[in-house]
Amino acid sequence: MSTDVRQGRASTLHHEPGRDGPSVTAAPAPAPVAAATGAPARREFWARPGVRIVGGLIVPAVLLLAWQVASSTGAIPAYRLPAPATVVTAAVEMAQTGELWLNIAISVQRVLLGFALGSVIGIAAAGLVGLTRIGDVLLSPSLAALRAIPSLALVPLLLLWMGIGEESKVTLIAIGAFFPVFTTVAGALRHVDAHLVEMGRSFSLRGWGLFRTVQLPAVLPALVSGLRLGMAQAWLFLVASELLGAAMGLGFLLTISQQTGRVDRILLTIVLLALLGALSNAILSVVQKRLLRRWA
Repeated sequence: MSTDVRQGRASTLHHEPGRDGPSVTAAPAPAPVAAATGAPARREFWARPGVRIVGGLIVPAVLLLAWQVASSTGAIPAYRLPAPATVVTAAVEMAQTGELWLNIAISVQRVLLGFALGSVIGIAAAGLVGLTRIGDVLLSPSLAALRAIPSLALVPLLLLWMGIGEESKVTLIAIGAFFPVFTTVAGALRHVDAHLVEMGRSFSLRGWGLFRTVQLPAVLPALVSGLRLGMAQAWLFLVASELLGAAMGLGFLLTISQQTGRVDRILLTIVLLALLGALSNAILSVVQKRLLRRWA
């Protein structure tokens, strides 16, 4: 293979009249598609940010409308399904007293701490299992067995070991965030292209340098997907941790509202959990796009 070919240069041979041999002339470069058509490439309709935002609001708007119709027509009794305005009134009352913001802040703090702890440990364990044979043999069976344990089964044990303080709640949330991150990243590390790894080793990359330069960018989409799943699990385990042995938080607010028959506050808490979960997922989605733009 010639040097010009290796450098991506194209050439053609043709015979001109009056000459004894072929002459070499450069082939014309293909014109860009946008220049040929005279119009820039258009973004797909369903991929436009405005379309995605409006489309994402359609289903919540329909559900809200159905809720309003069911409560206003009496199809569902008010003591079972209060009107949306009643839930908004309950939110305003709790916001004015500061009770709403305190419970939200406590729950968000627990989720962030548990998510950070579980994610870091999950990535470290995934590195051991996905990159080393001994780690896979020793850890995979035990972690698979622990993953099958229901979250509520761990609550009594954590309460006995750590008490009803923040340690038991953050630990349970960390357990919930750990397994999605671990499972996703470990599976991706096992399937990193061997040719990329060999190429990195040919440049004298070993250990952390090889992981940071070659393996981490290769599993970056799976890593962010695992983090998003771990965040969703963190919110689920938050409610499980606060339903038992909590004096503050959204899960505690659910328990108190159920005991006092405040269905409006129960619905308010459910809506808040949905909004907070959607907000955290949206933040991680933005982080994913920026990381992929930089590394992928």
